[in-house]
Amino acid sequence: MDYHGEYQNKLSTPEKAAEYLPKIGNIGIGMAVSAPPALLHTIEKRVQKRDIERLNLYYLHSAPPLYNSLLKYEYMDRIKPHPFFMGAAERALIERGVSENKRVVFFVPSNFSEVPRIIEKYLDLDTFIMTVSPMDKGGYFSCGTNSDYSIPAARMAKKLIVEVNAHMPRAFGNCSLHLSEIDALIENNVPLCESPTKSISEIDKEIAKQIIHLIPDKATLQFGIGSVPSAICEALTAHQHLGLHSELITPAIVKLIQCGAITNRFKNINRHKSVYTFALGDKAMYDFLNDNSSMECHPVDYVNDPYIIAKNDRVISINSFVQVDLFGQVNAESVNGKQFSAIGGQLDFIRGAQLSKDGASILAAHSTAASGSVSRIIPLVSGPITDSRVDVEYIATEYGIVNLKGKSTYDRAMALIEIAHPKFRTELLEGAKDLMGLKGWV
Repeated sequence: MDYHGEYQNKLSTPEKAAEYLPKIGNIGIGMAVSAPPALLHTIEKRVQKRDIERLNLYYLHSAPPLYNSLLKYEYMDRIKPHPFFMGAAERALIERGVSENKRVVFFVPSNFSEVPRIIEKYLDLDTFIMTVSPMDKGGYFSCGTNSDYSIPAARMAKKLIVEVNAHMPRAFGNCSLHLSEIDALIENNVPLCESPTKSISEIDKEIAKQIIHLIPDKATLQFGIGSVPSAICEALTAHQHLGLHSELITPAIVKLIQCGAITNRFKNINRHKSVYTFALGDKAMYDFLNDNSSMECHPVDYVNDPYIIAKNDRVISINSFVQVDLFGQVNAESVNGKQFSAIGGQLDFIRGAQLSKDGASILAAHSTAASGSVSRIIPLVSGPITDSRVDVEYIATEYGIVNLKGKSTYDRAMALIEIAHPKFRTELLEGAKDLMGLKGWV
């Protein structure tokens, strides 16, 4: 079948496509690279003309297309952001709102895996907008960098508008939409947004040394974002037949694939395929994903489902933390009592890795923050707890790695103090005495 005629019928201008959005309603937006810049800019024009009365925005991880258009403080009387993840743009809006005693951002806590289910059961999306690749001969458009919640939400919304961009990679897996599912489309061939790669420090390399012995050949890996995971990727180049089942693809992971360490040969599911739900990196990485049948992008309710994760053996999950207390409770989302990021998929993979045969979950970070003035290991977490003490397994810093499973509260405290920065250990011992009511023990 030739879909050219139907394509032309649905091809629109940004101005006409933006009219599908109601004056009052709920819209979903593709996250990160998937956010459509031309559509968002045109919607902003409607906001400026006060043709929009109230739009609740639902999205995860804003990028320049979104925060350079709708996430501006002067629009907050009409635009109501409801992010599942907090970034710099949202934090700036909150700070401005606090100074004027206004609530302008409405954060929605959730595990990443459940976002599609939340959208389906609790949110009534009028419109979903996203970026896709050009149509293939079968009438399909790929969102090669993002399946996550974007593909499920696109099918749940009453109206779907897509922005076709020739720079969007065409990926394999479950990350495509058919022309028949789309209400309107526009074309806008612009470079995809990129994320700078953080340089790897000597402390990052030292943390990688603490972790690397826990990763066997034939392990299936999941990495979070940041310089520590990048350092671990660099340290794994001599490993053999690793697998990948990770919510995120980064340039560091691509290098590990290209060097031959990741083959996916011994995975139980998606064998021979590197599985991800979203990608964020640079042009070279996006080019690598394009038409690469070894890479599969799937929705997050598949990739991050702990029971799906556990189907592979030897799953090793590596993520970060902001603070861990002496009970083993982890804060990975707030700083100084304020929401900084979100839960994301961390808890999904902590649970999935531990359900996996011979699997393990690892949380790793520098022992200190704020240029060494603050310990990340503290007596008691006061803010939101991302990972409960019964979920947490391995904790790693540059001073060592400890397994909290099977340890008493006393043994947990002692083990964590041993991997804290030396200048904070005496203070932590005193904190442990007060916390646990054990005056006199050391």
